[in-house]
Amino acid sequence: MPLSELMYRVLSRLALPFVWVRLWIRGRREPGYRERRRERMGFVPASIPRQGVWFHTVSAGETLGAVPLIRAVKEMTPSVPFLVTTTTPSGSEEVKKHLGMEVEHCYCPYDFPKAVGRFMDSVEPIALVLMETELWPNIIRECRRRDVPVYLVNARLSERSAIGYRRLGALMGSTLASMTHIYCQYQDSADRFAALGVEREMLSVTGNVKFDIQFPNDIDSRRVAFENNWQFGKRIWIAGSTHPGEEEVVLQAHKLLIEQHDDLSLILVPRHPPRASDVVQLATTFGFDARVLSGEPKPSEVLVGDEMGTLIYLYAAAEVAFVGGSLDDTGGHNPIEAALHGVPMVMGPSRINFAEVVHRFENAGCLHLAVSAEELASRVDQLLKDSERRKIEGRAARQVVSNNRGAIERVARDLGLRLED
Repeated sequence: MPLSELMYRVLSRLALPFVWVRLWIRGRREPGYRERRRERMGFVPASIPRQGVWFHTVSAGETLGAVPLIRAVKEMTPSVPFLVTTTTPSGSEEVKKHLGMEVEHCYCPYDFPKAVGRFMDSVEPIALVLMETELWPNIIRECRRRDVPVYLVNARLSERSAIGYRRLGALMGSTLASMTHIYCQYQDSADRFAALGVEREMLSVTGNVKFDIQFPNDIDSRRVAFENNWQFGKRIWIAGSTHPGEEEVVLQAHKLLIEQHDDLSLILVPRHPPRASDVVQLATTFGFDARVLSGEPKPSEVLVGDEMGTLIYLYAAAEVAFVGGSLDDTGGHNPIEAALHGVPMVMGPSRINFAEVVHRFENAGCLHLAVSAEELASRVDQLLKDSERRKIEGRAARQVVSNNRGAIERVARDLGLRLED
């Protein structure tokens, strides 16, 4: 065992008390983290079947992207049970909402050797499918020890992450060498994996599965319900998946915008809905009448999303969208949901998580850069004043989504054949 791998195993054991403290602190704000804690230590519910395909999808965004892939692979292997694990309660809710009884769900064990071993003893998976960037050394090492194939789907590797992986040396080298196959979003990620020592035959470029997202079945009824209950004849712009520090910029931009558009409301959706009450309070300090969307419908200048999984519905009401995580060092969140609705988009300069996706929307002329409240207000103002431009950009956004579909079919076909073998 490489020294770095041994050190990781030792440090992961030493980190256990701190992880429990963090889980307790987070559980005070988000009660879901206080539930089913034994699962995080590898104690699996008796209902979980053995010898199935194990998908790990982390949180809500990855889960939504994985749902059609899970269904497609499941159709190719109908006799095999499927287990989907997540890390966050929001991911758990999305599994229940979209997959229901089609799969089993439990929380993924923390990457501690004993927790992972206990989980693997109970589940005995025939394969592990990881999404995007979830490379956990102890989990992958244990799969290698038990001859369980491991697949990384929708993989992305930025230059910054690649530099970090190189610094981990033998630990990451051993982890990557234990993978069975890596399905990359784009060629640049495949090249970076290859530069880290992954053999080319282990790499495929299949596109981004998030472009294959479909509207929920109830999208029209939810849109009408919003218009009837909340819109009150107002025009809407939206800021989705925002973080602390970004909300101040968005609210300052809204303050500038209502000087030109007195019929304008802002929907502000924080990345973590339990922060909604804090965001409402922040909006009031800017002088706005603000309320959460789960409350009593009343005309408001700022509406704050406080429920997980609603953003894809709320984009339908908006004329312009700001995509969050892009004015801080988060690296940007997914603009594809807004584009699916044909909504022109604005983002900040931090886009590393979706760099290639953003590049495609920018080239199509439907996504714009703003680095300050003044620039954000200016971009949104220009779009609000020009309905024809909004239509053109909206069509362009939808076309980018359409042109980039097909990743799920490509991955499912290859992955399904591998699982059948």
